[in-house]
Amino acid sequence: MTIAFVHNNKAFLPELDAYSRFFSGYHITCEVVDKNELGLMHRHIEWWIMGADLTKPKEGIFKIHEYCSSSVPPWRWWKNWWKSFFSAQPDFRLFLNEYVRKTINFHDKIPFGYRDMGVPEHWLLADPFLHEREYDFVYTGDMSPVREPELLLNCFSMGALKDKTLLLISQDYEQLQTVYGEYENIVFMGPLPYNSMETYILKARFGINYVPDKEPFNQQTSVRLLEYAALGLPIITTRYAWVERFQQQYGGNLFYLDPGFANFTWEQVNNFSYSKPTVESFTWEQRIRQSGVLEFLTSKFPELTF
Repeated sequence: MTIAFVHNNKAFLPELDAYSRFFSGYHITCEVVDKNELGLMHRHIEWWIMGADLTKPKEGIFKIHEYCSSSVPPWRWWKNWWKSFFSAQPDFRLFLNEYVRKTINFHDKIPFGYRDMGVPEHWLLADPFLHEREYDFVYTGDMSPVREPELLLNCFSMGALKDKTLLLISQDYEQLQTVYGEYENIVFMGPLPYNSMETYILKARFGINYVPDKEPFNQQTSVRLLEYAALGLPIITTRYAWVERFQQQYGGNLFYLDPGFANFTWEQVNNFSYSKPTVESFTWEQRIRQSGVLEFLTSKFPELTF
């Protein structure tokens, strides 16, 4: 059996690595392709990371549409409507959470499930104190303009942390690198294979979860925060709805940045008493098993057992 995961290469997608590891354990072949490569391969399942899917259904091939996030500004409501109206109808949908499902707002009876973000199980066993710290801070993930990353980078280029090092693990950061490349304490790296992310995150003393307090970002799971927590890094974060709900449910003592980052100083982040959230239930395997997608697959392919 073959699953073709279809996406446009524009986002960090640790779930693709997780899916491949999970399904390969059941002798299922996983291929990651873009939509132009799809017609060149034999597949039983098309698993689209949406985006939009404008392709016609093909007999004997089942479609899964996965919505990892809601559309981002500008015109995010229009983009969500466009996705819901024009995309092909799948056989099953996966959503990050209820917020994402409601904002895209489908009006049909196609079965669906929720697949939240996770972490590799072995990351939970990491001991950050056994690793040499080459950087003071690390930030992983998206640095697109809509997230206003300059507000963070200015703290290290001309602000209170200009003598501290920041490792940025991202992609498509050429424009930012042009502006901040002269600052040797700001290190751009990536994109990296997901199986090497652990090594580089553990080179830092603190993990930064910088998320603007606006929709959809403030309502969606922060995979970087989960990763820092799993690896035992002290977490510095902006304050917004999702992270406050997460802390209420899973605990941990996180350093919240003031608006304008007035408290983002070396002295204050070092004097804070951090503690680790409880993230043992956030492994990728548990997330996949809880999503409902395995029940969908076995309903179409009874020979499968998970």
